Amino acid sequence: MITTVILASLAVYSWKLLGYLVPERFITERFRGFADRVTVALLAALVAIQGFSTDGEIVLDARLGALAVAAVMLAFRAPYILVVLAGAAVAAGLRSLGL
Repeated sequence: MITTVILASLAVYSWKLLGYLVPERFITERFRGFADRVTVALLAALVAIQGFSTDGEIVLDARLGALAVAAVMLAFRAPYILVVLAGAAVAAGLRSLGL
């Protein structure tokens, strides 16, 4: 298991490093726009899967409240560490209430 994690980390790092080594002339505006859209789509998918599903089923629990608080704080440009702490506090509070 740990070997897999280390190999996957090295693979991801190598792709990131490769991105810095590609000459600027090969990166067009069309490619740059595509990369921006893919990044946003993948992040949205990750939030949806991790925030609203458990064992392949849609579940609304304390994570929903934590995501809502985090989204509001990010909209007001709060520092990221405060967003994470507030989300964790809200999730803990809602879980302690049995939600």
